[in-house]
Amino acid sequence: VAVWVGVALAQRLARPVSELVEAAERVRAGDLTVRVQDASDADELGTLSRAFNRMTNQLGTQRTELIDANRQLDERRRFTEAVLSGVAAGVIGVDREGRLNLPNRMASDLLGLDLERRIGQSLGDVVPELAEIVTKALTRPGELVESHVPIVIDSQARTLLVRAASEADDGGGSRGVVTLT
Repeated sequence: VAVWVGVALAQRLARPVSELVEAAERVRAGDLTVRVQDASDADELGTLSRAFNRMTNQLGTQRTELIDANRQLDERRRFTEAVLSGVAAGVIGVDREGRLNLPNRMASDLLGLDLERRIGQSLGDVVPELAEIVTKALTRPGELVESHVPIVIDSQARTLLVRAASEADDGGGSRGVVTLT
């Protein structure tokens, strides 16, 4: 009888634990819909089962929210790119270090460069004539910095009206926009 009671007790403990292990493996594989049988017992296994189900439910909700947020960001990015492509002026977005991150086609045309291929590079390195105005704008968030900048493109001297402005970002720096006409 003692052996029978011991086996029955071991099975009663091992089954919920093995279900939890199996469910944890499915969660690890990406299945956040998995649930374990909610033991109505007030013991530790019942508490653990309910906590596991709450955790997977919360993870599923957070994943759905992240997917929605990414979709919205992607839609905004595409909209911004569409707006910039229709602007008659050259527009270049720069990050807090002055690196190119969002140029429009007109900016590439005005500078005689394929700025899309230079995303991530410092605008001051790509177009040294713009380095000073970009630096001023990034160190003065909220102010418009404007200058006529002489530039040589394909052996032809040209003067561009360059406006640069920046705003403070969450990281303690600033990000900016440079317009060329």
